[in-house]
Amino acid sequence: MKIIWSEDALLDYHQNIDYLLKDWSESVALQFVEDVEVVIELIQINPELYPLTDYRDIRKALIRKQITLFYKIANESVFLIRFWNNYQDPSRLKL
Repeated sequence: MKIIWSEDALLDYHQNIDYLLKDWSESVALQFVEDVEVVIELIQINPELYPLTDYRDIRKALIRKQITLFYKIANESVFLIRFWNNYQDPSRLKL
């Protein structure tokens, strides 16, 4: 499966890393990067591993209790849509 990052997913991903580097530590940021890599590898192996949401065939993978990855399977690709901070107001989530 080919992984395709949306602009929002890339922005969210880098914002999370920047936040972790600024307010936590390099080791915490590196652990987040590793957690994301593991989840993406699992999605490549089995794209249907994580549950569907109630919204347009979009799936969600918990990266950490604070961050959820939303993605969609189409053709032979997986589209990474957003890395969502679970502490934000869910009504603000735009998929």
